[in-house]
Amino acid sequence: MDLDLLSRVHLFPVRHHSPRTTAVLGRWLERVKPEVVLIEGPCDASDLIDVLCDAETKPPIALLGYRTDDTPGSALWPFADYSPEYAALRWAKVNRARALFIDIPVGVSLGMDRHDETAGVESEEVPEGERHEHLHDEEPLTERFAREQGYRSFEELWEALFEAPDWTPEGFRPVLLAWADVLNAGPRQDYHRWRDAFMARKVLEVVASGVAPEKVAVVAGAAHIAAFLARDVEPALEAKLPKAVPCAVTVIPYSFPRLSEQLGYGAGNRAPHFYQKAHEAQCDFRRATLEVLIDFAAHLRMRGFTASLSDVLEAYRLAMTLADLREKSAPGLDELREATVATLCRGDATHVDAFLWKSVVGHQVGRVASRIGKNSLQAEFWRELDTRRLPSTDSAETFTLRLNNTVEVGSSVFLHRLRVAGIPYATLAATGQQRASPQEAGGQAALTRVRESWQAQWTPSTDVALVEKIVLGDSLEAVTTRVLQEQLDAAKTTGAAADVLLESVITGCPQTMAAALRACDTHAATDVDLPSLASAARALSGLVAYGTSRAHTDVGDEAVAVLCQKTYSRALLRVRESCACAPDALPSVVEALRTLHEVALAQPLADKAGWLAEARELMDSSTVHPATSGLATGLLYLAHELNEAEVALIVGLRLSLAVAPDEGASWLEGFLGVNALVLVKNREVVKALDDFLTSIDPERFRQTLPVLRRALGVLGTTERRYLMENVVAVRQLGEKGRAVKTVLEEKDTAKLKDMSAELGKVLDDLDDLL
Repeated sequence: MDLDLLSRVHLFPVRHHSPRTTAVLGRWLERVKPEVVLIEGPCDASDLIDVLCDAETKPPIALLGYRTDDTPGSALWPFADYSPEYAALRWAKVNRARALFIDIPVGVSLGMDRHDETAGVESEEVPEGERHEHLHDEEPLTERFAREQGYRSFEELWEALFEAPDWTPEGFRPVLLAWADVLNAGPRQDYHRWRDAFMARKVLEVVASGVAPEKVAVVAGAAHIAAFLARDVEPALEAKLPKAVPCAVTVIPYSFPRLSEQLGYGAGNRAPHFYQKAHEAQCDFRRATLEVLIDFAAHLRMRGFTASLSDVLEAYRLAMTLADLREKSAPGLDELREATVATLCRGDATHVDAFLWKSVVGHQVGRVASRIGKNSLQAEFWRELDTRRLPSTDSAETFTLRLNNTVEVGSSVFLHRLRVAGIPYATLAATGQQRASPQEAGGQAALTRVRESWQAQWTPSTDVALVEKIVLGDSLEAVTTRVLQEQLDAAKTTGAAADVLLESVITGCPQTMAAALRACDTHAATDVDLPSLASAARALSGLVAYGTSRAHTDVGDEAVAVLCQKTYSRALLRVRESCACAPDALPSVVEALRTLHEVALAQPLADKAGWLAEARELMDSSTVHPATSGLATGLLYLAHELNEAEVALIVGLRLSLAVAPDEGASWLEGFLGVNALVLVKNREVVKALDDFLTSIDPERFRQTLPVLRRALGVLGTTERRYLMENVVAVRQLGEKGRAVKTVLEEKDTAKLKDMSAELGKVLDDLDDLL
């Protein structure tokens, strides 16, 4: 490799997404007039340059490289209208010069392990999902240098020294190269040196093809150009690049909010919309600042705040004054923010953080020329958004679906398919507009909802996922079916299979619904796990109650009903054995018993008599865990299968002196865990409870106290009130009882402090109970 030839090629260093670099580069290209423009970017994407420069294509856009070997993986190369690489592509098209990308191929990039990279990445290549994994505790060189120069961040330093001044090509190029030399003198990732070797070879291949070096212009990151000029390129390092993985590359829309997330020397862009305004103003940052302040005032007025033109002018003057004081050529983002807070927001930064700064970042989404085409998933996604009038911008929007008509049910099916397929777009909102958990979003909860609140937002990650998921199917239904089938194949219990069954109905996937029904039947025959069987019974009961119409399956509701009966009966066979469990298994068993009780009372097909018989067996059993026995007693009482006298007798037996205190406390925990309010209102129950607590000797009481605290901890304010009133009545406290009643009804804490000493003594008498 003849590195001397590189010095004869026109080399221009850039910083990605820099309006000033783009402006200077345009003047430099007009002077150099190259016949071939070589640009940093994946070399196997050169065929897409025509699409990037198409009149229909509107930045921000991105090259998307993705793996095609069933292994998740993708990388993005974004372009804004003011990105110097994009400006070089357009200049080449207008001036009939040949443009080529010269960086490593997409497949090689995707095969690279970048987990050790630092925040100062110098290429635009950003693997999806890894943008924040290269942050280390050590302060980056760029930030340390900025701080030493008196700036608060490298971005402020860059704006002050590189963006704002009106540079000429002759002045800008050596300054940027000097900065790159500083960076290259520090630690530099081997990966970038390997790329230096690859790109140098691609440049020399163009020269070797017969193009004069003087007719070739290379536009690449400043660190690469500095390495070329210093001849700090080792051709042998190219051999260390990994083998390319199977992949493809396309062009997708990108957005300003995503662009603003890429910080660091190589791709920093804090406020894309602000820089877009600067770019459109030929890098006049004073004008950009004024335009943004005018936008800020409009946003404030729309929300009912006062923001006049005189306020805007005052803010502009303050921004200019701050820039002068800091010896800057023009205001930057820091001056813009400070002036906004001080004038338009009257010293309160709340509005800036809440909504104003979002307009500086911008919400703009790019557009790709129609001739690039979309895969079938992308086409279906955008068709559904248009037909169903769902949000299509990179800003969160909230909407509600009322599931009482086929149109909105269809929208729900579409959104749930995206959720199950793992395509980021919409999240279900729980109460208070918070995001619902995965369990709340799907499953039994989704089956019973009559309306759904969603928050939707298109991002580039949405299109990335739609491109990557094409290997699973050519429609959203096919992809969802494939994902659910994989979950079903991995399911080892009846409950897990039933979860897939519910998701199949919610997402309208009849194929996996039929398979999940068969899997539930198969697993239930041998499943000995009560929580699993109870969960499946609840899912099947829900399907019987609410139907399977979403899935449009030929299986029919009759098959679900038959399986519901069989699964519930099988669960009953496991009750007594499962209730003789260890303490660590108790929570799941208790939840299963609650589930079986609810299904028995709500589902006519369930064996209610069988459940009540099992519950009575648990109530009378001394071999099961006491908490399950207590729970069964409470459930039978609430179901009116026990009257007050019977339940009081049972409580008295279970909490008698003949029962070990720890067992009695465990029984009590299960008993009160059902519906404490109903139980503590029963005076006979309270009397048995009071007798039990007062009969425990002090030493044993201390040992039993943790369980007692857990058992009584379920009592809220109302339950405690009833409990204390009944204790007063049971103990016949008389005057003291009236004092306690006063305490219970007193809401003024100041008056409580002035209560008599007699009242304090009464409370001391009740301290053990509380």
